[in-house]
Amino acid sequence: MMQEFKSFLREEDGMGVVEVILIIVILISLALLFKEQITSLVDKILKKITSQAGKVYK
Repeated sequence: MMQEFKSFLREEDGMGVVEVILIIVILISLALLFKEQITSLVDKILKKITSQAGKVYK
């Protein structure tokens, strides 16, 4: 039983906390870097949806 517990602690399968934190930092950095482009794209998409919403009800 103790051997199984020790081998469980030594396992390195799966993602570690450091990898997850690095991925989050990279995603936040990219979002901040391309903030204006993302905002512009979302604004255009929402305007298009709003302008064509009336066609659905007709």
